Amino acid sequence: MNRSTFFDTLWHQYAELTPQARAIEALFAAGGDQVINDHVAFRTIDAPGLDLQTAVSCFESIGYSVFDTYTFPDKHLDAHALRVMDDPDAPTIFISALRRGVFSDSVESLIDQLIAPTVGHTLSLESFLGTYPFAKPTWDDYLKLAEVSEYAAWLSTMGYRANHFTVSINHLTQVTSMDALIEIVESAGFRLNTVGGVIKGLPENQLVQASTLADTARFTFADGQTHEV
Repeated sequence: MNRSTFFDTLWHQYAELTPQARAIEALFAAGGDQVINDHVAFRTIDAPGLDLQTAVSCFESIGYSVFDTYTFPDKHLDAHALRVMDDPDAPTIFISALRRGVFSDSVESLIDQLIAPTVGHTLSLESFLGTYPFAKPTWDDYLKLAEVSEYAAWLSTMGYRANHFTVSINHLTQVTSMDALIEIVESAGFRLNTVGGVIKGLPENQLVQASTLADTARFTFADGQTHEV
């Protein structure tokens, strides 16, 4: 699979699950702009075959290489940022991994149960196109995971797919600032994530961003209960 096919497939799969993605794309298209994706974020777990380096190797197969590394101690995450060095228009990829051995025994046991079907298997590039290789949690187990890690809870229901896509302001002609983009999106009726402030990041860190609140999806848990997540 080449890079273009991967991102086309990923976008269609993501937009099907996240209706606002298509609506926001159309919002800017109506003003004459083509939405260019700045970056895509993926999530995984630090476990054999699923770990960060294995995930990185998947994206290396389509021309990506690591250019920066991050740690998020409060969220128990490690992450890499990847670029295609000879293609500045290719979206950046952020891939993060949930650390193991940092939670209580009961939560670690839940994670063990979740990833049990993946033992002996290794991530591939195609894995990130909407696969769900885990054992479904019960609703109660999901709530327990969510108490300690939104990240773990999200993975337990969403599996391997894009966590979010982004609109590159630098490629827009209608707007030249984050404030102007926010005004357009809010005026169209989309609600923004206000946790930590609407605008997050600093120019000196080379990433300033805002995000809409996520769409929800119905998920049927191992105990038969169905809920919006």
